[in-house]
Amino acid sequence: MKENLSVNLKNTAGFISAEEISSLSSKSAAHLDTLNAGTGQGNDFLGWLTLPDDILPQIDRIEKTAKHLRNVSDTTVVIGIGGSYLGSRAVIESLSHTFAPLLKTKHHDIIFAGQNICEDYLAELLELLDGRNYSVIAISKSGTTTEPAIAFRILKDHLEKKVGKLAAAERIIAVTDASKGALRTMAETNGYETFIIPDNIGGRFSVLTPVGLLPIAVSGIDIRMLIKGAKSMEEITRTNKDAGSNPALLYAAARNLLLQNGKPVEIMVGFTPKLHFFAEWWKQLYGESEGKDGKGIFPASVDLTTDLHSMGQYIQDGQRILFETVISVKSPKGKVTIPLEKDDSDQLNYLAGRRLSDVNHNAEAGTTIAHHDGNVPIITLTIPALDEYYVGQMIYFFEIACAVSGYILEVNPFDQPGVEAYKKNMFALLNKPGFEEAGKKLRERI
Repeated sequence: MKENLSVNLKNTAGFISAEEISSLSSKSAAHLDTLNAGTGQGNDFLGWLTLPDDILPQIDRIEKTAKHLRNVSDTTVVIGIGGSYLGSRAVIESLSHTFAPLLKTKHHDIIFAGQNICEDYLAELLELLDGRNYSVIAISKSGTTTEPAIAFRILKDHLEKKVGKLAAAERIIAVTDASKGALRTMAETNGYETFIIPDNIGGRFSVLTPVGLLPIAVSGIDIRMLIKGAKSMEEITRTNKDAGSNPALLYAAARNLLLQNGKPVEIMVGFTPKLHFFAEWWKQLYGESEGKDGKGIFPASVDLTTDLHSMGQYIQDGQRILFETVISVKSPKGKVTIPLEKDDSDQLNYLAGRRLSDVNHNAEAGTTIAHHDGNVPIITLTIPALDEYYVGQMIYFFEIACAVSGYILEVNPFDQPGVEAYKKNMFALLNKPGFEEAGKKLRERI
């Protein structure tokens, strides 16, 4: 029988009690009924709940398209921002060889664009693509979101000039709305293959749709096992109202109790750099879902042990406003042992013959004890390995826990009204038609 993701709240003791966690977890079980019945806030964006089953009919075509892109190109540029970008990058970075682009073996590179409007980034990307045989996956529901729309216009033009308009059309895949929007229109005009972004799934919950699965499949990762892991976590959490055996209820309750006890900052901690972009995805998921109406926990992240030599000082001794959520990975894929040195000038012979993972696990344990002693509560999430199955488990776990946590906070976890403020100002300052008067007023403030 496979192990599953587990939640350990031992190191929240002294800050919140087991009785408080049990009580709020049990009360929060009602939110599962609300989610499944579709009677809560944001109930028109609950399609992600059943995705592990609903996506299965599309897997064959996703894999076929991924194979096509790998056959016609050596590089795929994925254009998207926010939920159209972070989910796929989180999975790809977590599960790919760290130095894959530098290996001499055949490898299909995945490059991301449209997540910024930095001119140097695009200029240097174009310089690289001049020498690459590349394809494009453009991801946008509307096709008019500024950052990815600009990137797509530039790369579409570059690719058409490089290989011709007809050949470019065979290398461009659009993941967009089923019937409307600029990208849908361009796809139909130019004959691009398309995949649909479901209307009932928001961007930050879309990693198990073609939004995330197509780029992940192109990278060579087993998307069927990813979905299998997500399905197993759905079975553990979605209808399980027993607080003691539902890790999502425990996590949602613990983090909200810590917020109520003066800890408004949550730091996600990974002891492998492979989890860096998983933490970036998590930050969007929780920041965009909970940060509204003057509420919410601020999500941050660190990569340890690296950041123990920078942010570690603040975590240990700074303002006591934070708690940590550690993702602990039991077993690494590789194996490296520390050699014996005859002169022992670096005084490391006491570690000779031990695996590097042993040292890292002890660093994790030592850090947990030190931070807890420094009045930092710590939630530990443990997975047996960093592979497709357990990353799938983590995706579904964090999504359903986020929904429950948002309902505990009494906010709508599925909207993002604050995202539009900067866009209106940017449009006005750029003199977008219809924003001229607003632009005049804003320029007076600069």
